[in-house]
Amino acid sequence: MGEKQLNIYPAIILLLVTALTAVCWLYAVDKAAEVKVRQQIPQQAQSHSEEIYHWKMVTTWPKNFPGLGTAPERFAEVLRIMSRGRMDITVYGGGELVPAMGVFDAVSLGTAEMGHGAAYYWKGKIPSAPFFTTVPFGMTAQEMNSWLHYGGGEELWREIYAPFNLLPMACGNTGVQMAGWFNKEINSVTDLKGLKMRIPGVGGEIFKRVGGTAVTLPGSEIYTSLQTGVLDATEWVSPYNDMALGLHEVAQYYYYPGWHEPGPTLELIINLDAFASLPEDLQKMIEVAARYANQDMLDEYTARNNQALVQLQALSTVDVRRLPDDVIRALHQASDQYLEEVIARDETANKVYQSWKAFADGARHYHEISEQAYINARDL
Repeated sequence: MGEKQLNIYPAIILLLVTALTAVCWLYAVDKAAEVKVRQQIPQQAQSHSEEIYHWKMVTTWPKNFPGLGTAPERFAEVLRIMSRGRMDITVYGGGELVPAMGVFDAVSLGTAEMGHGAAYYWKGKIPSAPFFTTVPFGMTAQEMNSWLHYGGGEELWREIYAPFNLLPMACGNTGVQMAGWFNKEINSVTDLKGLKMRIPGVGGEIFKRVGGTAVTLPGSEIYTSLQTGVLDATEWVSPYNDMALGLHEVAQYYYYPGWHEPGPTLELIINLDAFASLPEDLQKMIEVAARYANQDMLDEYTARNNQALVQLQALSTVDVRRLPDDVIRALHQASDQYLEEVIARDETANKVYQSWKAFADGARHYHEISEQAYINARDL
């Protein structure tokens, strides 16, 4: 190596040191500017954005019940991750903090900041509430989502819940349910006369009108009641949940379609005062997480029901059948009469019904040449 080559190394080293010094100086200037900007932000705004909100969510479901009970858990976990821990929600099953049917009042009064359940549970307080979950022969899950989010349904829902200090959001849907489990064949409407069936809510009202006896029982009592003959039939949800409850062990005939719950939307309700106390970014995160949970439950039920139905049909003790047409027509007619009576008695229910019915008719008209037409074509 020559002498001239050795002489250039000190110069190179000097240049590198100079460059490194310049980079360090620029970094220091940048950090100083960042600190200055932070100092200019009001202290209240900084503390507000970093505050951790410890909230309680009460639900109408047993803790971690498949699908229905796990959905609010997923919602809480997704929101925790999205907010980087700023939203810390503890989920309580029905009866753990408040009774299952006490969710509405608990959130309204601020005992808990959030609740998860179904609007049709509150029809005694709000006659129009079932329209925001489902009514017999109503809309499918896809149609309900469209009405709520793009057809004015959510605005009506929030307007009606506001006097109760509540903000509702769609937060789950099981899709079309099953008509139920029967220990007696249903060949005509006359077979429903005197039949004792566990079927609550609006569906129960309709069932009584066609001659049946509607019984309201918690899920924990259904199995034994069918086994001992206290019940002749029951509706629950669909293959996924029904199989988990063991209903295939105590009833033979499994009828479809679920005329009474074609697309039941579950709800997230939030105390309005608590929601208003949140910064705007957390409010938006709650809405996004609810949208996620709403679609995620429908996806899960579609997948799990597919699997469970195959297993049920493989059992020699289970007979999956379609309800006879005359039974479906009688139930449909009774449903129409019931809704007419509801909207005649309650002005708000009529207002909601007009919006709901107009959208349902439009969706049905379109689906005749889209969804329904494709399904019919696929089966040719």
